[in-house]
Amino acid sequence: MKLEEFFGEVKEAAAAFSGGVDSAFLLWAAKTCGCRVRAYYARTVFQPAFELEDARRLCRELDVPLSIVDVDILAVPEVLANGPERCYYCKQALFSALWDAARQDGFDTMLDGTNASDDAGDRPGMRALRELKVRSPLRECGITKSQVRAMSKEAGLFTWNKPAYACLATRIPTGTAIEAPVLQAVEQAEAALTELGFSDFRVRVLKTAARIQITEDQMPLVMEKRAEITSRLRAWFPAVLLDLEPRKASD
Repeated sequence: MKLEEFFGEVKEAAAAFSGGVDSAFLLWAAKTCGCRVRAYYARTVFQPAFELEDARRLCRELDVPLSIVDVDILAVPEVLANGPERCYYCKQALFSALWDAARQDGFDTMLDGTNASDDAGDRPGMRALRELKVRSPLRECGITKSQVRAMSKEAGLFTWNKPAYACLATRIPTGTAIEAPVLQAVEQAEAALTELGFSDFRVRVLKTAARIQITEDQMPLVMEKRAEITSRLRAWFPAVLLDLEPRKASD
């Protein structure tokens, strides 16, 4: 099936929109194919501010209406506890809230940006999407991540080369309870590194320390700016560590 055929069948839909590469392309495709689409952004402590800014910008450029749905995700005990099934309970809570908002607006179809490169398997988050009957047009149409980027570039979307960005909860080790102040510290630390010229990296929490993961090509830069990095990040973490195992570049 092609996207044109999918949206030939699905004339109107709500779209879960994160501000990332895949959901941005999905919105563009829906709009281009004549689907009446509305974007729904779930705002939680797991999303950094720049994601919402990107979501607003893209919706303005595409002239797609955007609804922001606030979700107190840490009020879900299984999410707060951060066990191995955290992502399942998180997706259940987020998409249930998005479904509630979408149904109030008259939609009976919910879309998300999962693509054909995403390994579905029995991943907790994917399981939640299946249970909540969320459709993934990119996956259904066999469109891979690399194709999404190429077609996004051709379409003129500013998100085409945006690095993949996992939610802030992934910075906390599994089994360690998630605390909002720690998430805020991670967000601020990552913003500081971005200002220093880094991209496609992670600041992970190791007890009270920040463990920086960067790609191999940025190792010389981190050595060059070591003192500045340490000084900036100590505003939030008493110790700053560098993971010597290079991070693989995101797709």
